[in-house]
Amino acid sequence: MHTGTEIAGQPPAYPATRSTATRRETIDLDPPVASLEAVAELGAALAAVIETVIEGKSEVVQRALTVLFAGGHLLLEDVPGVGKTTLAKALARAIDVPMRRIQFTPDLLPSDITGISVFDTQRQTFDFRPGAIFATIVVCDEINRASPKTQSAVLESMEEAQVTVDGQTHSLGEPFLVIATQNPLEMEGTYPLPEAQRDRFMARISMGYPDPEAELAMLDRHGSFDPLDRVRPVTDADGVRAAMTAVRSVYASPALKRYVVDLVTATRHTPALRLGASPRASLHLLRAARARAALSGRDHVLPADVRALVVPVLAHRVLLSGESRLARADNRTVLTDLLAGVPVPGRPTR
Repeated sequence: MHTGTEIAGQPPAYPATRSTATRRETIDLDPPVASLEAVAELGAALAAVIETVIEGKSEVVQRALTVLFAGGHLLLEDVPGVGKTTLAKALARAIDVPMRRIQFTPDLLPSDITGISVFDTQRQTFDFRPGAIFATIVVCDEINRASPKTQSAVLESMEEAQVTVDGQTHSLGEPFLVIATQNPLEMEGTYPLPEAQRDRFMARISMGYPDPEAELAMLDRHGSFDPLDRVRPVTDADGVRAAMTAVRSVYASPALKRYVVDLVTATRHTPALRLGASPRASLHLLRAARARAALSGRDHVLPADVRALVVPVLAHRVLLSGESRLARADNRTVLTDLLAGVPVPGRPTR
């Protein structure tokens, strides 16, 4: 099998609401995380651990945690060597759950991911051998280097947390998080993800290059040892499940929900786009906004939560029109312009 396994200028968008010791290695999980205050504390503890590995990327880390607590899946897109896989590994190791890493290559087969039924000659029956997708956190490394057929092998698992092989359905449980990394599409040897698969990812984020000071700190820290070796779990599956349940209780007013729908609807009617966002995008945007609010220690969603997540949640789901491409516009610019044109709840309009 071709699968690899490893066990484990802007202000911050998620202001800390409670202080958490950066060297803290465990969170009391008895009783499980149940309050939104505890969710914010758990998020801060996870961020502190991950940021010992990923230098100068607080906003990226917070968005990854937002996707985790919202019950979504994360797509990391950027050039090689900026820490995409390292971020995924650090998040997986900060949670005491089974983790699998799949290196996507052109010869990777769908059965390597989902599993295969093997005939037992002694019992004269078929036994199912689980593939690499059977884990709590699955890192799909360089997902766009595999063929579209292989890429599609993760679709059912991402949407329904289950795998069907030879007519038999196998549950993956909760939490279940897919973190996929991909190189920019213009790089040699890549296959663009189909629209249906991109729509399964709650958010797409880019790492970006670190600033000089963060890169200097990385040279000092990574020179003598691998920081991943020192990452210790701060929670487990029960803690993440309890946090996800608490996030679902965050209040979103009818006006706020209308704002989400108005933003998504705007992507379907603007001439700058030939494909707007789907209804699934509306669900993902609201769920992510709830998680962002919980990580900030709030029990209600603000329009600012939605606005901060429009680009990471919607940009990978929309396609530019021919006119926009000729004008050298990009998805981020179009969505930013749409934000300015949709009235914000509670804000007077002219």
